[in-house]
Amino acid sequence: MKDWHPDLSRSSSPRYMAIADLIEMDLRSGHLMVGDRLPPQRELAKRLNVDFTTVARGYVEAQKRGLVDSHVGRGTFVTGAALTQRHDLRDTAPDPRRASVVDFSMNLPPEPDDPELIARMREGISAVAASLVPLLRYQGFGGSGMDKEAAAAWLGRRGLMPSQERIFVTPGAHPALLAIFGLLAKPGETVLSEVTTYPGMRSIAAQLRLNLVGLPMDGDGILPDALAGACERLEPKALYLNPTLQNPTTLTIPALRREQIAAVARKYRLPIVEDDAYGFIPQEGPAPLAATAPDLTWHIGGLAKCLGAGLRLAYVVAPDTRAVWPFVSAMRANNVMASPLNMALATRWIEDGTADAILRFIRAEAGARQQMVAAILPADSYRADPLSFNIWLPLTNGWTRSTFGSHMHSSGIGVVASDAFTVEGTAPEVVRVCLGGPIAREKLRGALEFMAHALEGPPEMAASFF
Repeated sequence: MKDWHPDLSRSSSPRYMAIADLIEMDLRSGHLMVGDRLPPQRELAKRLNVDFTTVARGYVEAQKRGLVDSHVGRGTFVTGAALTQRHDLRDTAPDPRRASVVDFSMNLPPEPDDPELIARMREGISAVAASLVPLLRYQGFGGSGMDKEAAAAWLGRRGLMPSQERIFVTPGAHPALLAIFGLLAKPGETVLSEVTTYPGMRSIAAQLRLNLVGLPMDGDGILPDALAGACERLEPKALYLNPTLQNPTTLTIPALRREQIAAVARKYRLPIVEDDAYGFIPQEGPAPLAATAPDLTWHIGGLAKCLGAGLRLAYVVAPDTRAVWPFVSAMRANNVMASPLNMALATRWIEDGTADAILRFIRAEAGARQQMVAAILPADSYRADPLSFNIWLPLTNGWTRSTFGSHMHSSGIGVVASDAFTVEGTAPEVVRVCLGGPIAREKLRGALEFMAHALEGPPEMAASFF
């Protein structure tokens, strides 16, 4: 083993990056030779008076650069293969075969662009890849014990403490919603939602041939009296709610209204399907409906908005053990299982704190983008939450949702007309404007200024900008 004691002051990079930098420097200078075994991570951490994780990250970064290779039980060895052909993952161009068109109409979280955070995310992928082969096998539905432990820990931050036998890792929220509503209602039966609701719920109701009825809302969400009246008249089979940072209106149902809704649902024994896609975004928000009425509520904690849509994972909590086997059977029939690779990565990120770091970034960036909107648009001209990924924008001055959508088509931000969200009646002249996804902050600023300028007058005045 090489008695290597690097001087971190020789590099201005963060300490974990400095370790990788110094491996390369010492390899070039001859102080390290190909085949040398580096000190164990804990020993080097003690020598350098740094955290073990700092050294571990440094070795992972060096391995990414092709400078070292690690073998479980043997140690980390210098290879030097990258000196002739540098392979730095931060600078790797994307494979054009994997290029995809970004759908700006989707309500996406801002994408991480912090190099340290991205490096940390990649470390998780490297760690998962170390046990790759078992993850390529078929597995039982719902996740391993380790995955369920991570899910329980994650859900616990929202005040939920269900037993593991009621927790399932599913391949995204949408398949889970499809399975749940398929269990709760038969074709032709009625389910309830907000009158302005998530378009995916409208699609699911249509696919299952359910009668979706929208309930009137005020600034706090659906009206409890309207819910009670619908229960009396329609005998609905379930209530769908997106209660936190609701898509598209951005409202969050306050605690008192949640209690009132739960009381009505309990009176009529009405199952609640809680789509908590944005529940983790507010740092302090109302407890989920599943915490107030756990025996009535199917809770769906999707990871698309708080970690990344590409993971295609959601944590589902069944209301009781009787609901478990029908749900598992339905999910197996349609999806077999969630990707073990994706589950392992999410579990790793939750366990090592990367998930928290991603969530902090999303909160900070969403907040910065909402501050940008507030500086450009009049305060009373739109609805938004300080951390929402979109704004809900009523149109004035003769603008219609179709003309405005056409005008903004090439701006780089997603504008979706209210038709997509309206359950009943005539859609209002309102659009959802998305602020997240891959669009950079400065480009977003330009698009918002373009939008604000157009809204100052009628569509005819903006014709020259088409």
